[in-house]
Amino acid sequence: MKYTLLYCSAILAIHSAQYTAAAPIQLISPNGKLVLCLSTADSGTFGYSLDAHGTPLISHSALGLDFGPAGKAPANGWQIADTQTRSVNSTWKPLWGKRSVVPDRYREATIELTGPGAPFDRITLTARAYDDGVAFRYSIPPNAKGNSAKATADLTEYNFAGDFTAWFYNGEEHNLGPDKLSTLRGNREPVMTVQAAANAFLALHEADLRQGEPLRLAKSGPTSFRALTAPGEIAPGYAGPWRVIFYGNSPGVMVDSHLLELLNPDPEGDFSWVKTGVATWDWRIDGAKVEGFNYGMNYESWVRMIDFSAEHGMPHLVLDANWYGPEFAKDSDPVKGDKAKDVQKIIAYGKSKNVGVWLYLNDVGGRQFPIEETLAHYGGWGAAGVKYGFMSGSPEEKHARTRLITELCAKHKMLCNFHDGPVHPYGQMRTWPNAVTREFCLPQLDAKRVFQPKTFVSAVFINMLAGPLDMNNGMFDLRQGPTTRVDNPLEVPSTLVAEAARTLIVFSGVTILPDIPEFYQKYPELLEFIAAQKMPWRESKTLSGVIDEHIVMARQSAKGTWLVGAATNEEARELDVKLDFLPPGTYQATIVQDGEDGHYQKNRETLRTEKRKVSPAETLRL
Repeated sequence: MKYTLLYCSAILAIHSAQYTAAAPIQLISPNGKLVLCLSTADSGTFGYSLDAHGTPLISHSALGLDFGPAGKAPANGWQIADTQTRSVNSTWKPLWGKRSVVPDRYREATIELTGPGAPFDRITLTARAYDDGVAFRYSIPPNAKGNSAKATADLTEYNFAGDFTAWFYNGEEHNLGPDKLSTLRGNREPVMTVQAAANAFLALHEADLRQGEPLRLAKSGPTSFRALTAPGEIAPGYAGPWRVIFYGNSPGVMVDSHLLELLNPDPEGDFSWVKTGVATWDWRIDGAKVEGFNYGMNYESWVRMIDFSAEHGMPHLVLDANWYGPEFAKDSDPVKGDKAKDVQKIIAYGKSKNVGVWLYLNDVGGRQFPIEETLAHYGGWGAAGVKYGFMSGSPEEKHARTRLITELCAKHKMLCNFHDGPVHPYGQMRTWPNAVTREFCLPQLDAKRVFQPKTFVSAVFINMLAGPLDMNNGMFDLRQGPTTRVDNPLEVPSTLVAEAARTLIVFSGVTILPDIPEFYQKYPELLEFIAAQKMPWRESKTLSGVIDEHIVMARQSAKGTWLVGAATNEEARELDVKLDFLPPGTYQATIVQDGEDGHYQKNRETLRTEKRKVSPAETLRL
């Protein structure tokens, strides 16, 4: 920390002629561990640096917006006209999320810079330091002089202070990494997760994206990246997205973070109707044959799924593609086509059982027919949610349409889930609590392929930092013979216990189960574990985790039950799990583990169960 103070002071002393501040602007996190320093470099660029525990993590990196021929802001000749600081120590009580009460503690600086050579005479930089990360955003004050102008680039840089190790989101493929920063080339997608030291982890993302292109990252130096995005048309009153840098002494600290949500505004209107929880699903059951019944995507099968959901307190059933006709056919009417009458019947039947029904809508139908009218019909039918698939367009267009559909769903009291290369989450679940999940990951059993165990323990430390994920875990027919979807008979490289554990570990407002009821009923201990996942969660805590290796997650259900899920990659391992997260008392624990000879390829269905009394002072050997 002393090093940071001296360094920043020295830099400013050289360039104080360009900026009127008499001292560098420092933001120190409430716990005193993070130091965000805003200052001027030898090049004259206004920027930031970040230290943790006195160790540099990000060296001086530029800040600002580029307006092309109209100039940059800030730039040489600009001055700091005003600086205001404040400290906040409050709480946020989300409608649903990882926990019921979220500390909202940070220190903030709002810096107004003025100068020539840009479309506007001033720009505001707002910076915040939390205990688990920092964030900054650019805005144009409402009273700024200048008309609307197009920002061609975001100038934000991330000059890492060493040749750290990084991982990246990779669409519906296994994530990229681990790789040394110096070996990387080209552009990447966030989330970017970085290990700077054994006990120092970072992640890059964005929050409160209101307009423009979603963030991408471009390699700009041996250990540097820059924001790759066009903010678009900007006018006085503009507020850009927050550039967010997570920090934790373990990757689990970042998993448990609420930085993105805290940086989004509160919702407007009533969202008390939002109901989160476990859902059954008709997509993977099509073709399953059991006990003289053939499952299909039809009314008779839906009734069985509703009955199973109601029996176990699961609040949702998701109906997937082709219920209104072939999903990519331009004449498939999403209101009148094919099984529309049966869908209205099953929605009514579900209501009688307290189970809400979701409806799939493909982008083709969403564009060929008026989206406002289609979603109004679904709301009128009483649908609980909409799963939107295969959205087309540029990243900026997809983002605008995602926001539109989310708002329309909220208007008609429906939840929403975006699939097939969606715009990345950015904490929007705070402003729009109906935005409960996205397929921002490689889902299990997608595109007639299956992911390996290592993919799961990568995604939970990278993709899941962005927000709730729809990963479709919880497959119990791991052999996939004649008892699952006819077009995807691939065996699943997993175990029954791992599948159940993954349903808890993955954070999502709706946990979608892919199998038929009969396979869950075969394993009552695991079914009990899944059915006990009553949301919203009261508390969540990552107890242990190593990227690409393993994770142990604890969550407390809405009814008070504590649930713990542990998952590993392809390597067998034993883990010591301390129970000191539990409040004082004695607990009845049901412990389900892989069998002694269990194996994700050779012996998937074996498990062992133990019931015993435990206390917070104990450590479980799993």
